[in-house]
Amino acid sequence: MAGFDKVVTSYADAMHGLEDNMTIIAGGFGLCGIPEGLIAEVKRMGTKGLTVVSNNCGVDGFGLGVLLEDKQIKKMVSSYVGENALFEKQLLNGELEVELTPQGTLAEKMRAGGAGIPAFYTATGFGTPVGEGKESRQFNGRDYILEEAITGDFAIIKAWKADRYGNCMYRHTAMNFNPMAATAGKITVVEVEEIVEVGELEPSQIHTPGIYVDRVIQGSFEKRIERLVTSKGA
Repeated sequence: MAGFDKVVTSYADAMHGLEDNMTIIAGGFGLCGIPEGLIAEVKRMGTKGLTVVSNNCGVDGFGLGVLLEDKQIKKMVSSYVGENALFEKQLLNGELEVELTPQGTLAEKMRAGGAGIPAFYTATGFGTPVGEGKESRQFNGRDYILEEAITGDFAIIKAWKADRYGNCMYRHTAMNFNPMAATAGKITVVEVEEIVEVGELEPSQIHTPGIYVDRVIQGSFEKRIERLVTSKGA
């Protein structure tokens, strides 16, 4: 069954084929469940003109934020952008195009793209700037806008465990956008904490089936905390 083995041993192999002006869909929520090593490889490659679809753009100096340092990102499609000063600067200077999307709509855009559904109606955003210029219809007396699905040239994902066939499990809140993003890439690359033997994962516990995955790489993760909050006294 060697032909089904999707494990690669270098980040260069993991991101092989990424070129300027492509679209990357990245899993993660803030700094939780992000593919740290794959992002670092995109940084090393110096690929420019990228459209990046992700919940946010990391923070200054970490996560997707490192791709802003050399202006590798042309357009960001996100639902939250509040933790990155460099992002703000490039946006205000007209160096970065930003498409703000409601969070649930963003998740559904990825899911729909992965399912082969070109567009869907949602009530979210109707009557706001989000809905301007978009087709609208009324269903059961309520107004909806038409949102187009999202697909990407690459999807970069972080998982807890995967086998060599690319079957993946996520852990706790690191699941976030990863399952939807994994389905929406022409090439899906998973950076994983642990690679296990085929058959070790309980089939009913697999979150992303290997059919969606093209490459798997063993990663090493810092798992930085975005904002540490502690209680003051008991």
